Amino acid sequence: MKILVTGAAGFIGHHLCEALLKRSIEVIGLDNINDYYDVHLKYNRLIELGISSNDAEQWNSKTISSKHGDKFSFVRMNLEDRNELPKLFKDENIVTVCNLAAQAGVRYSLENPESYVDSNIVGFLNLLECCRHHQVKHLVYASSSSVYGLNEKVPFSTSDNVDNPISIYAASKKSNELMAHTYSHLFGMATTGLRFFTVYGPWGRPDMALFLFTDAILNGRPIKVFNHGKLERDFTYVGDIVEGVVRVLTKPLKNRQLYKIYNIGNNNSVKLTDFIQAIENKVGKKAEKEMLPMQPGDVTKTWADVDNLIQDYDYRPNTNINDGVGSFVKWYRNYYNI
Repeated sequence: MKILVTGAAGFIGHHLCEALLKRSIEVIGLDNINDYYDVHLKYNRLIELGISSNDAEQWNSKTISSKHGDKFSFVRMNLEDRNELPKLFKDENIVTVCNLAAQAGVRYSLENPESYVDSNIVGFLNLLECCRHHQVKHLVYASSSSVYGLNEKVPFSTSDNVDNPISIYAASKKSNELMAHTYSHLFGMATTGLRFFTVYGPWGRPDMALFLFTDAILNGRPIKVFNHGKLERDFTYVGDIVEGVVRVLTKPLKNRQLYKIYNIGNNNSVKLTDFIQAIENKVGKKAEKEMLPMQPGDVTKTWADVDNLIQDYDYRPNTNINDGVGSFVKWYRNYYNI
């Protein structure tokens, strides 16, 4: 089996590549290493996978890992590149694709919506076309809990209506689901969308709450607490997420619908105040809190109903908040030599 993982220099993509390689699965990683956040973090994730920064800077050429050999290779490429991406599919015998590449961030989508259309919609369409024309057996792609918009029924179920997104990011992810459904229907492609809930853990993104809060507390700055702390999130440890993704990627597709959507989360909702307290406990320092109103595009509560993923893939998230936060804080201290 050879799996293409897009977004390989990203938070979840990096961990997914590591997990697949531990299972002796051949992986091609793809990423454009954009500057939405600190590119050094992305380069360092790739270094962990055996790809040097110099090699990662080269566009549209495959580099073999110094750590994993032929089992892992990396290509810097834009998903929306209609010349280079089809060449990659033509040259490689790709059986399965996991698309984690996307312009991330709900709030940033209010400032720069064009980048979300380019990457998340145009790029995804290009990927669908490549999968269609090169007989890819299974496309697994990242959707998001943001598609639920202002849904007030909890836990969120994949049977809920998701026709009212409240950010361009959410709209782009809903578009991915619709496009995948069309390709499954028209061309008999097996596609699986995974609606990720709030993922956290080592190597996490600097724009996410855990990174922002840990960094601020350790450096004596106040943390920004939106909606005056009255928020709840289905915080899910990256190791649990990746285990679920690996199961979806590697389980045979016999006797299943071509088009599937699953929630992938912790099956629990945690108060933001409790999450902050867990960080304070692991850092060993109290946070100075700046209480702020609700932000545009944000929601009050998320909670994933993952019963379908449990039933079909025996998905069992089991990392509690204290352990997960502790793993991140330990990584953060090591990474920044604190």
